[in-house]
Amino acid sequence: MNSLGFVGLWMFLIVLKNFVLNTGGMSLYAETKMASFDFNTVPVKEKALYTPPLEEVVDVLSRGLRKTFESVSVTAEECPDLRKAPFDLTTPGLNGDAKLVELGGPPYLVPTVQRDKVYDLAELLRHLGRDPALLAGAGAGPWPFIGVNCEGIVNLAVREGVVAQGSHIVSVHPVGAAKGRSGYLQQRLPTNETRSALLGNYLLSEGKPGKVIKVEVKKRIGPSNFITAIRESLLEHYGDKVIGMGGAFVLREGKVKHHVMPDFSPTPLCTDSDVDTWLHYFEMRAPIMHLGTLVTGDMGMDLRLQHFHGYSQHGDGGHYHYDTTPAEVHYEGYFTLAGAVLRIDPPAVTHALGRD
Repeated sequence: MNSLGFVGLWMFLIVLKNFVLNTGGMSLYAETKMASFDFNTVPVKEKALYTPPLEEVVDVLSRGLRKTFESVSVTAEECPDLRKAPFDLTTPGLNGDAKLVELGGPPYLVPTVQRDKVYDLAELLRHLGRDPALLAGAGAGPWPFIGVNCEGIVNLAVREGVVAQGSHIVSVHPVGAAKGRSGYLQQRLPTNETRSALLGNYLLSEGKPGKVIKVEVKKRIGPSNFITAIRESLLEHYGDKVIGMGGAFVLREGKVKHHVMPDFSPTPLCTDSDVDTWLHYFEMRAPIMHLGTLVTGDMGMDLRLQHFHGYSQHGDGGHYHYDTTPAEVHYEGYFTLAGAVLRIDPPAVTHALGRD
């Protein structure tokens, strides 16, 4: 090939690369060049959480949740097999050295995205020396997998080095559709796709059976959503003693407002109003299963106080906000107390945007 041929080929490859990266399209180039984050480059910061007896927490929530729901039942009981529908977890339970993991953070998404923040969650578990392990919760999905930004509902287990992948993603569909004219697409990730991106709030445990806190409520009469009502009840009672919980809840009846992130904004999102205008909102119907975490205080670690994402057999799913049919709503949740928070790769410069 002569020099003109080499120049032409070089120019073609540059144009192709820029087209793929600028449009967010899926490509061999994007896949092979998008290396996952090296967890050896940052320390893991750990702080202990306050862990009162389960029976005490049951009493606190039984009293506190009556401000928000007409029917309230809170018990400490053996966890049902969460591998069964509608939960479909990759482990039977939530227990065993339970901790909360806060990975990355909203500043990696807004005001402008940092695309290099791609995390391999299976590698994270190896780095932490956790096997057997369950990692379950809410985060941004692996944008290199589908080529666009998406919601992630993480449901991943490792046992003797073997990954069981039950995670889902939800993206705006069709890609590029205008707000108010779009739909959404839910997909289950394949076993070999264990990445997430940008931010995540996860329960880490051994996935074992055991006693958990079961919360079942119906008919919302207060202003808070299900998770906020739980967190506020704990905060009111325990104050500066920071409580952390992770787990799963199912919306058995009613409808909820969820958002689904569209592709990354081409312009900076500098205010909560900017973020709200960018997000796509939908009303979704039961049953929807949700995974996530809550914590009653920041502890100087730049924590997201609550974060739950949901998926369903009928295709509805996304980031949980609140129910839209308070008279009909029925929630059933199973939660475990966490003994500590692991803070990994926190943004050096932070803000409070995008944390609703």
